This record gives sequence, C-alpha cells and structure tokens, in this order.
Amino acid sequence: MDTTVRCHVALGANLGDLHATLDAACAALREQPGCRWIGESARYRSAPIDSSGPEYLNSVVALDVRDDDARAPWHLLAALQAIEARHGRERPYRNAPRTLDLDLLLWGDRVIDDAVLTVPHPRLHLRAFVLRPLLDLAPDLVLPGLGRARDHLDAVANQAIERLA
Repeated sequence: MDTTVRCHVALGANLGDLHATLDAACAALREQPGCRWIGESARYRSAPIDSSGPEYLNSVVALDVRDDDARAPWHLLAALQAIEARHGRERPYRNAPRTLDLDLLLWGDRVIDDAVLTVPHPRLHLRAFVLRPLLDLAPDLVLPGLGRARDHLDAVANQAIERLA
C-alpha cells in the first residue's frame, strides 16, 4: 500500500451468537482488499442506548486502508454494509436490535459530512461503548473537531459498560 490512512471501525451485536459474529466480522475485515489489520480492542458488554433489547457486545478495530482513491471512504463504508448484510443485518427502525453493526468511526483526521457518510461518526464521543474500546487502541487519540477522545469519558460515565476478559 502506497498511501494509507488509519481508520477505526466500531463493531456491535446484540442478537445471535455475539462473539462468533464479531469474530466473523473481524475475519472479513482482515480479508478486505486494500486494508491492513492493525488490531481489535478489548470487547465490552453494554446496555442498549435509546433502545430496548438484549445487551450488546462491542469492540473497535483499527485498519490501515489504502487512500489512493477519492472515493475510498465510501468504498469502505459499502464493504462494511455488505459484511453486515451477510450477517442478516436488518434496519426496521433506528436503534433496532441487530445481528451486526459496523460503523466507520474515523478516516484518519479527515472530516466528511455528506448524505451517505459522516466521519468522525457523529455520536462516537457520546457513547461509552465506542469511546472505551477506541481508547484501548489509541489512548492519545485526537478526534477531528472534538479534541482528545479521553476528554469525553466523563460525559459517558453513567452509561452501563463492562470490559470483558
């Protein structure tokens, strides 16, 4: 890869075999053309936010992605949505329980805001289930337009989350 950018993707599931689903999603990301696997955070159990249903299993992965095409972020988003679809992801309503949720959190320090893609993810600093695993991978991360990621932890301190062994 000549030109790469560090990307972070959130993984979550609360229906089915959660660990197996996240394992399969990680395997699919490792095989994604133009992506180099960097690592996965610890996994966390979290309560649904603005929703009901079973608890979620969450993590964040870091990838170095080829960035030699102006449409590269949208190509990765399409790949994430294809992986979700292979795992039976349905979108009957916002925050519905899901077999797999993959969110593109960050594309390096780039800010993108269009009808299809917004990075940084618009709620990443408001969700403990994203911030904590993200900080596992990048403890000194600065979020474009939002400042240091760790500075947002106090705002999510009341959200139920448990780091798993």
